[in-house]
Amino acid sequence: MNSTTLGKYRWRICALLFIATTINYIDRQVLGLLKGDLSQEFNWTEQDYSNLVMTFSAAYSIGLLFFGRLVDKLGSKLGYSLAITVWSLSAMAHALIRSTLGFGIVRSVLGVSEAGNFPAAIKATAEWFPKKERALATGIFNSGANIAAVVGPLMVYWLARNHGWRHAFFWTGAIGFAWLVLWILFYEVPGKHKKVSKEEFDYIHSDQEIEEVKPQPVKWGKLLKVRQTWAFVFGKLLTDPVWWFFLFWLPTYLESIFHIDLKANLGLPIIIIYSVTSFGSIGGGWLSSHLIKSGWPIFKARKVSMLIFALCVTPILFIQYTNNVWVAIALISLATAAHQAWSATIFTTASDMFPKRAVSSVVGIGGMAGSIGGTLFPIVIGSMLQHYKEIGNIGIGYNILFGMCAVAYLAAWLVMHAFAPKMETVKL
Repeated sequence: MNSTTLGKYRWRICALLFIATTINYIDRQVLGLLKGDLSQEFNWTEQDYSNLVMTFSAAYSIGLLFFGRLVDKLGSKLGYSLAITVWSLSAMAHALIRSTLGFGIVRSVLGVSEAGNFPAAIKATAEWFPKKERALATGIFNSGANIAAVVGPLMVYWLARNHGWRHAFFWTGAIGFAWLVLWILFYEVPGKHKKVSKEEFDYIHSDQEIEEVKPQPVKWGKLLKVRQTWAFVFGKLLTDPVWWFFLFWLPTYLESIFHIDLKANLGLPIIIIYSVTSFGSIGGGWLSSHLIKSGWPIFKARKVSMLIFALCVTPILFIQYTNNVWVAIALISLATAAHQAWSATIFTTASDMFPKRAVSSVVGIGGMAGSIGGTLFPIVIGSMLQHYKEIGNIGIGYNILFGMCAVAYLAAWLVMHAFAPKMETVKL
């Protein structure tokens, strides 16, 4: 049976997941894009801003555990609806805030609720796609993160420039409710969907592996005794914070070091950087697959690919030696593209090393580790930038931070190699 004759409902679902992920990341980045305006109005120091980022990251970590369990309990339709309702309301609520404490509160709620996006999207993908198509579907909806980094600055800076920063928060948050209407109208699990034919239902479940009727979940304690778990955990812990750094501090870096008015050009440098990043996300998934098809062992293909991506981040170290903004943008673009390539590959290593009944748990543990790193790193960032700002040379602080980013992936690769040299499959 040709899947193209059966897939219109499945790919509509994939499109909805893509849009939701795009909205998720747009709402997340508004604070970073408007940091300059907000810092002036609320007299924020670098440490104040770092505390807000840390608050969001900590709440996001908690939300990963909370929504992972809640979505399994409520189902993907209701669980996703709850998540986007709460995160849209909390995003809009930023427009009403009059104090730094108020921002801390709404950022906490936003962090917890935005964490519901990926558990719900991954569950919906598993419900609607056969296993042979899930990686493609996941790659498509996950690319919404990069599209958000392109579309977000256009929306946010236009709204802020023409209507003020409060409108930027309000309207980017309100978009979620338009998506919610479509989700409620069009989404249902295949078994309950009235327009899904028997042929399509059979195709969706065509490559299910035969397993135990009620497979027993693997306890976290058992997974934490396995070296491969720690390989994945440290790979996420050491590299996820770098992405958070770029996401929340990149606009400020370009404004403070190169004196770029991002509102005036609607964030053009940011758009260029994350447009390049999209190619890294796709290319990262392609490279190891290509090597495997060429006859390489799976572990060797993954390891070599990740080493290449780690090396591609290291040139960011030389950003301190340029006064040319376009050279800086090129170095940042290479680093962010390499991160997305690394990210696409490291998730695959979890499915390489663990049976599928344990993959979600391992990814959850690693995701929590990455979020913890994303919570702690802003403490370092804020303290360092505030110190060098006070002595009149904030550029030194950024140079040190970029140096840390340059070596983070090589360190992660070495640690992963130490824990899982050949990425042997875990027997549970």
